[in-house]
Order: sequence, then C-alpha cells, then structure tokens
Amino acid sequence: MASRKEGDAPRRVARKGRQRDREVVEESRAPIATRRLSKRYGDLVAVDNLNLEVQAGEIFGLLGQNGAGKTTTILMLLGLTEPSAGAARVLGLDPARNPLGVKRRVGYLPDNVGFYENLTGRENLRYTARLNGLYGREAEATIVEVLVQVGMTERADGRVDTYSRGMLQRLGIADALLKSPSVLILDEPTTAIDPLGVVEILDLLRRLVDERGLAVLLSSHLLAQVQSVCDRIGIFAAGKLIGVGTVAELARQFGGAGAHIEVGFEGLDAAGRTKTAEVLGKVEGIAEVRLPTGERDPFVLVVADEDSGPAREAVLAAAASNGLRLNSIRDVQPSLDDIYRIAVRSSGIAEHGEVAA
Repeated sequence: MASRKEGDAPRRVARKGRQRDREVVEESRAPIATRRLSKRYGDLVAVDNLNLEVQAGEIFGLLGQNGAGKTTTILMLLGLTEPSAGAARVLGLDPARNPLGVKRRVGYLPDNVGFYENLTGRENLRYTARLNGLYGREAEATIVEVLVQVGMTERADGRVDTYSRGMLQRLGIADALLKSPSVLILDEPTTAIDPLGVVEILDLLRRLVDERGLAVLLSSHLLAQVQSVCDRIGIFAAGKLIGVGTVAELARQFGGAGAHIEVGFEGLDAAGRTKTAEVLGKVEGIAEVRLPTGERDPFVLVVADEDSGPAREAVLAAAASNGLRLNSIRDVQPSLDDIYRIAVRSSGIAEHGEVAA
C-alpha cells in the first residue's frame, strides 16, 4: 500500500503541473502561446520546456540551426504531433485536443509545399477552397483576392510544374490565405529561393501583417533574412529557447556583443588596410577589429563597453595622430550573427548544423 502511494505522488504532481500549464496559456491573449511545451522521442529531447508568445500584428522569427527543434514546435502547434508535456494554445484552441479547429483557422506553409503539378495555380487553389468549404462565386472572389495579394495573377493559369521555387512559395502563401487566417505559420519559407525572390517574399509577409494584423510565426536558419523582416526573434538551440526579443534587446541581453562602430577611411590599399587595422587594434576600449570585406567598405570595431563614446573619441585621436584620412564614423547595431553565436556559447550548447549569415 505504501509503495502504491509513493508511486501515485509523482503522477499527482505531474497532473497538477499540466493543469497549471493549461491555466497559464489559457490566460494569455496572444494568438500563439505555449507553456513548458516539450517533445521527447525516447532519450532525444526535441523541444524542451518552451515558453513562447506570438502577438497579433507581428512577425516572430524562430531562429535556429537545422535540427534545433523548430519544425517539431510547429507540428505541435498545428496538432500534427502531440506534446510529451506542457501546453499550447493557438487562437484559444488546444492543438492536441482540437487539431481540426486549429487547422481551419491557421494558414500553414510547410518547408516543402506540395501542389498537383499537372494543374494550374488557380486550379490548385480551387481544390483547397473546396476543402475549406468555399464554392462558387465566393471561392472565385477569394482566389482572385489572394492571387492579387501574392502577386500571382499573371501566372495563375500556368501549370504548377512550370513554376520556380519562389512562385511555388507565393502560391503556398496564397493557399494558406484562402481560409482568411488570423495566424500564419511558415517553416523555412525562403530556402532555395534566389535573392530577388527572397526580398519579394519577405516584403509580401510584411505587407500582409500590416494590412491584416496577422500573427506570423516564421522559422528559419537564415540569419540575415530573419533580421530583415522579424519584429521579434527567438533564438532556438537544441530544443531550448535561449533568448527572445528584438535585435536590440537581444544585443543587450547577451552583452558580450558590446557596442559596434563603423569607421571608413579614404585612400587605403591592401597594405594601408593592414596598417590601419594595427593602429585601430591598439586603441583603448577596442576589443576587436574586423577588416573591410570590400575596398570601399568600413572597418567594424567591437567596443568592450556598451558606451561607445570614449572609444569613438580615441579612434578619432588615433586617426589624426597617424595621418589616416577618416571620412565616416558611426555606431551600428551588433549583427544577429554576433548575437546568435554569443547566445549559443553562453548557453553551453554546442553548435551543430547550419545557421547561415
């Protein structure tokens, strides 16, 4: 009898914990909210105690290397896999208990979006419209609207097997918008798209958020793209969310990034850049000197302290005393690449996979 009571105690604690998690996410008004959301596959912890909120009218970037747990998180939010622990709410619905309700109200663009290649883009959208209960004039009007929004009207009647990767992603976003969702979830939406197509996709997402007030969760391993479009960023590593905020907030949170200064000089050849780097490296308060990537690019100086003022004055004095023709100096925000690496390093998690600048 005693052993049975001892065995019941952990289960009671676990039930109480799950109940508290559900109460916390139910109190949140955010379109996406999780509390200690976890997923385990045997000994592998894919997602570990994830606490997350994505607000209406924002693009939230879930940034992490391949295998960090981003896709597993998305699958739990959509009700496509059940969590091992914790709780989630999407538009007030529990994805584990009401996956169909979530799918009806959430637009989803998977990493590899699939369409019937022998049909046109418009015909594919008609098929999706029928699946969502849209028929006749209502369906046609909605299809025209989303095609205009994603800039696909001119190619809508071409077969899908003639589309580029970027066009497929546009069609995928149109497909996700057919149900007039309040939440849009996109898994690696710009992978394998040419640079111009990437810009167009990201501009489209920003416009949709501004016009519709959507809550957008975007997962990616591409630093520059996340930094360019996301309002807030969550740094994800080995299933753990190790930092959340704007780029500026993350830079302050992981203070090792320090302040950054861009300094430009005139008339420097290769030897001159090397000599200038040596001069700048001796300036008090400068922790690191990064050489220009191109002939006309500036040096980037990492300041040991968050206050860059004294370092800027020291740089000006060093340039004058060494006859360097300084033509620009300004504070710049630390790059997301710097922040990400410091965040991962400070968390004690080894870097694996790929995170591209």
